[in-house]
Amino acid sequence: MPLSWNEIKSRAIEFSKECEDESSEDAEAKSFWDGFFNVLGLTRRRLAQFEVQVKKYGGNQGFVDLFWPGMLLVEHKSKGRSLDNAYGKNPFNSSAERVELLFGLYKKYSSS
Repeated sequence: MPLSWNEIKSRAIEFSKECEDESSEDAEAKSFWDGFFNVLGLTRRRLAQFEVQVKKYGGNQGFVDLFWPGMLLVEHKSKGRSLDNAYGKNPFNSSAERVELLFGLYKKYSSS
């Protein structure tokens, strides 16, 4: 039976309190995503995989931390670490430049 919005909200608040002091990707990324799916009443193992090999922007092989086909792609970083290298550019001049690249990639790969 699907969860009510009130139940999801209650679980989300509790989950955010549990995670608010976490800062290490290596120690907490997998448990974070299992907890995230639990907030929604879902089992991560049935929907998404950890450490999926992908072709990176630029052609090299790499891994994404979490992949939920058709829904979500995650690169999880420790608190304070930049994601700029994951985009293939370091540093970006602004957040707008980062978003522009992401939308450009989305258009490129969703139209093919």
